[in-house]
Amino acid sequence: MGQAAVAARGEPGMVWIEGGRFRMGSDAHYAEEAPAHPVEVDGFWIDRTPVTNRRFRQFVEATGHVTIAEKALDPAKYPGADRAFLQPASLVFTPPPYRVTSFANPLVWWQLVHGADWRHPTGPGSSIKGIEDHPVVHVGFADAEAYAAWAGKTLPTEAEWEFAARGGLDGREFAWGDELTPGGRHMANTWQGEFPNQNSLEDRWLRTSPVEAFPPNGYGVRDMIGNVWEWTVDWYLARHEADALASPCCAPRNPRGPGVEGSYDPATPDYPIPRKVLKGGSHLCAPNYCRRYRPAARHPEPIDTSTGHVGFRCVKRAE
Repeated sequence: MGQAAVAARGEPGMVWIEGGRFRMGSDAHYAEEAPAHPVEVDGFWIDRTPVTNRRFRQFVEATGHVTIAEKALDPAKYPGADRAFLQPASLVFTPPPYRVTSFANPLVWWQLVHGADWRHPTGPGSSIKGIEDHPVVHVGFADAEAYAAWAGKTLPTEAEWEFAARGGLDGREFAWGDELTPGGRHMANTWQGEFPNQNSLEDRWLRTSPVEAFPPNGYGVRDMIGNVWEWTVDWYLARHEADALASPCCAPRNPRGPGVEGSYDPATPDYPIPRKVLKGGSHLCAPNYCRRYRPAARHPEPIDTSTGHVGFRCVKRAE
């Protein structure tokens, strides 16, 4: 079946992205985005927006799924850890009441809050009432995978995600062009002011925003930049070299990230927890910190972690 016929079948709530070639990554910003290199992807559907609280609630009600933020950690996997640390919890952004001069310790603005989860985004006493159309947060990689399987979809590769985010503007700085705020217009939910204690709220949103609050990109996809980081299926490496050097004569087609070498043993001191690639930046990305509100930007996230600024969306590939 040709791509045109596949696309014509349609998929509710999704956008068909015609396959093609693009320049993935960037040589102009953070080291992990380099080297920029040509990549080809086949056509696929992608969710028009991140998965919302409303939609995730439907999934939980249908399946009884319990997210990682709602589960106590297994003491056997974290030898020597304080039992209080092992209770259900998630990371919540908590701005300090003072100016920060060093970004070396993110725990200055992140707090592990017991009782914080997708239903209670800022901890006990909070709820998703009134923010049903905001992206779901406090979901780990396994939670995103479980949702995708229930929906008959999967999570995107990094290449698919970046191709969709660019909206046909290959090589441009942002998903909408080369200016962060063209004509003074905010195109995504990011941080304005000095992170992490001063947010001028020029885009009107302190934390997450409704998934349709900002304009779609050239492919009709919304919220690929800002609002929440999004999970991809690819394991993280600190550079793109694996893809860029895999086929020196031509662009890799439908590349996947590296495998995880060896087995993860939490009892081994300093052994890194396996990390997946996050894309898109979030409402906490600021000019003075984490300028990752760009399609090329990427970030490693441990698979056992959930936070208040990470969500996801799904894709469906042509069979």
